[in-house]
Amino acid sequence: MPRSKRSRQVSLTQTKKRGIEQKEKLIKEVRDAFDQYDKVFVYSVKNMRNSKLKDVRQEWKDSRFYFGKNKVLAVALGRCIDEDHRPNLHHVSERLRGQCGLLFTNRVKEDVLNWFQEYRDSDYAHAGSPAAWRVFLDKGPLTQFVHSMEPHLRQLGLPTTLQRGVVTLSKEHVICEEGDILRPEQASLLKLLGIKMAEFQVFLEFMWNADGTYTSLEEPQESKRGTKRSILCNEEMEPNRKATRRNKQ
Repeated sequence: MPRSKRSRQVSLTQTKKRGIEQKEKLIKEVRDAFDQYDKVFVYSVKNMRNSKLKDVRQEWKDSRFYFGKNKVLAVALGRCIDEDHRPNLHHVSERLRGQCGLLFTNRVKEDVLNWFQEYRDSDYAHAGSPAAWRVFLDKGPLTQFVHSMEPHLRQLGLPTTLQRGVVTLSKEHVICEEGDILRPEQASLLKLLGIKMAEFQVFLEFMWNADGTYTSLEEPQESKRGTKRSILCNEEMEPNRKATRRNKQ
């Protein structure tokens, strides 16, 4: 018998929307931060990782980080000169585009700039990221993997077989070429081999002072590429161990 269109499930539960309350709370927190700190930096992030940003926050416990929700942060600062919470804060709001945030601090400007210029933290590349260099495997045994991983390696695209309980590569295999956009299978293989291609960085782009003055800092610049490089992952390489880079012949 066909189901009646009049038969509909009606939920009797009542849920309270908390979106507006959360936004108002964030706006109040940001505005209160101006009473505690005399500098505000706009920062952007390359190769965003929540765990890495958490580590940075631990190093800067005397400061305050806000990341994401750019429109809400812009409302807290002031989107135009008539809405400014403090003088010239609308210039800060104009910089809130993409993956960026605000850093409130009382530290000296030079110390802040030097710390973030030197800070780098490598991590495994995610799918969709460009390969930093060429990675290939030679034909032969892959002793860094246990025999139970052989089916999984084949699913990831490696031409492997089991020979006397040892995972063996039947022919030379190129995992990725420099500049390739990594697929999920390639990213998984690089992680299994312990190769970290991504580099988490924080770039400072703009600074505002409590007296209303502001400064545009240097735009983030990608590191210059040198000659093409490649990595050979042989059978002696252990998982989660850094590979040795060598120039491509």
